[in-house]
Amino acid sequence: MGLDDQVEKMEIRKNYRNVWHTNLLSTISADTPYCLFSLFCGPCVSYMLRKRALYNDMSRYVCCAGYLPCSGKCGESKCPELCLCTEVVCCFCNSVASTRFLLQDEFNIQTTQCDNCIIGFMFCLQQLACICSLVACITGNDEIGDLAQMLSCLSDLVYCTVCACIQTQHKVEMDKRDGKLGPQPAMAVPSVQQMSRIDQPVPPYAGYAPQQAYGQPYGYPPPPQAQGYPPAGYPQPHAYPPPGYSR
Repeated sequence: MGLDDQVEKMEIRKNYRNVWHTNLLSTISADTPYCLFSLFCGPCVSYMLRKRALYNDMSRYVCCAGYLPCSGKCGESKCPELCLCTEVVCCFCNSVASTRFLLQDEFNIQTTQCDNCIIGFMFCLQQLACICSLVACITGNDEIGDLAQMLSCLSDLVYCTVCACIQTQHKVEMDKRDGKLGPQPAMAVPSVQQMSRIDQPVPPYAGYAPQQAYGQPYGYPPPPQAQGYPPAGYPQPHAYPPPGYSR
């Protein structure tokens, strides 16, 4: 992959919308034993995670996941297991970063600002320790040398801790991919709203339903009204003139 391709890939990653299942600050609580395992045996974890990221199909293996100029030129197809072992031991940082890019491109995962700050702080501390070491070598100042030693130890500690958290983050994400975190909660389907339709003779009531007449069962239609005049039960009028009337 050339430099232009790498820059283009980095621009594409900025538009990813998915996020990691757990951020770097929560990886220790998410899987504490695995985080400790990653801290004390980082290359072994990197080997297992890369193989798992490839779905245990080592025929798909390319050195550094194809993100470096040396990828595809190291005879990976002949002995991918040996090449992967060499990668995680000699280029441990690149092996972790390559697995991260591989997962991000597969699942469209973006890196949050918090993760970027943690990783950026790790890189800046390493650069500062390197600069202090160079200054101490040039000037021969013991105080600067002691400061450089202290910064080197601090940067190594931060580097090992952050790499362990990153690899635990990868492991949790693949656990989610493989369904080891349990089924994902299904979204509840909202209830169907009652709407007025053209084929309804009377639209549904928007508030309280009208009170039923006493003694009538719910939903029973009201009694039909008598037709004609006068209404039923009303005294009938007499003929005119009334009987027995004399002129």
